[in-house]
Amino acid sequence: MVRQDLKKKFKMKDLGELKFFFGIEFSRSKDGILMNQRKYALELVAKIGLAGSKPVATPLEFNHKLTYVEFDKFVQNDSPVVDELLEDRSKYQRVVGRLLYLTMTRPNISFVVQVLSEHMHAPKQSHMDAAVRVIKYIKGTTGFGLFMPAVQTNQLLAYCDSDWGAYMETRKSVTGYIVKLGNAIVSLKSKKQSTVSRSSAES
Repeated sequence: MVRQDLKKKFKMKDLGELKFFFGIEFSRSKDGILMNQRKYALELVAKIGLAGSKPVATPLEFNHKLTYVEFDKFVQNDSPVVDELLEDRSKYQRVVGRLLYLTMTRPNISFVVQVLSEHMHAPKQSHMDAAVRVIKYIKGTTGFGLFMPAVQTNQLLAYCDSDWGAYMETRKSVTGYIVKLGNAIVSLKSKKQSTVSRSSAES
């Protein structure tokens, strides 16, 4: 066994099956291994003071766009509600930092957390409201995580999609992809693409 060979060469102690490591819980069954951060997620909800809040169905409202302060200065807004800069941006930065750590086992919030992290230098109230919504979503989905099935497979699947001109300020597009080995996620990412004119995009 590998453990026995390692013990011969290194001074080590066998702690048994891995169950908890750096905030990640490991649950084994005959079907595979589930990795989640349920304890960490519950602590995050409690720290933000949302333990008694009502969960939401999605981490971000449909077609909701977050903008920079510079963009707001050049756009006429007739809304009576002023989207002020946060006086204490450190609170927003801590929330987003905790959400970033949670994306290790929660790829379903990776995109929205990436968007939130782009506003760390000058967060507005709308950004904090969006971060709070993500936490409310997490509150209702604390059991979600990454599942690594025990079934052997060599089927590699890749999915890709893009949102043309998704960024209001730069009109850059967003492209995302996910790669799966059987039913297990092995890689995913979303990123901005260069600004493209409609004529060149359609050609």
